[in-house]
Amino acid sequence: MPKIQPIEAGGGGGGRARTRRIVSTLNEINVVPLVDVMLVLLIIFMVTAPMMQRGLDVNLPQARRAQEINDQRLFVTVPLTFRKDRKVHLGQDAVPFEFLAERVRQAMRWRSEKQAFLQIDAALGVQDMIDVMDKLKEGGVDKVGIVAKFPETR
Repeated sequence: MPKIQPIEAGGGGGGRARTRRIVSTLNEINVVPLVDVMLVLLIIFMVTAPMMQRGLDVNLPQARRAQEINDQRLFVTVPLTFRKDRKVHLGQDAVPFEFLAERVRQAMRWRSEKQAFLQIDAALGVQDMIDVMDKLKEGGVDKVGIVAKFPETR
């Protein structure tokens, strides 16, 4: 709200009467530099966050049409080394193939949707995929989704 300052009525010459002067003061915080800094920090975090995540390298097969998965799901990853060591990855944990059904049963206990997504290396055979899917079904999974790469645009 502007402040009104009275002007002293002086006796010195001049036949004009002075009017009141309205002076406004600036009480607002300048948020433009704050917004600039926040946007720079947001861009820095958006660029560096994907670099900090490192997963397991799996050469996924390609699909012609696929929908992207957005929810937090249970992923079972079968790397190319599965033929030698018979280990799969349940989320981030390496699990021996013999104990996969029990670990999946424990993971599915509190979930309403009994589904898992299978990421299997493209170089592995169909029999390896069927073996892992059987263990998942034995562990209580109702639906098994197979994850594939999006086709590359030409």
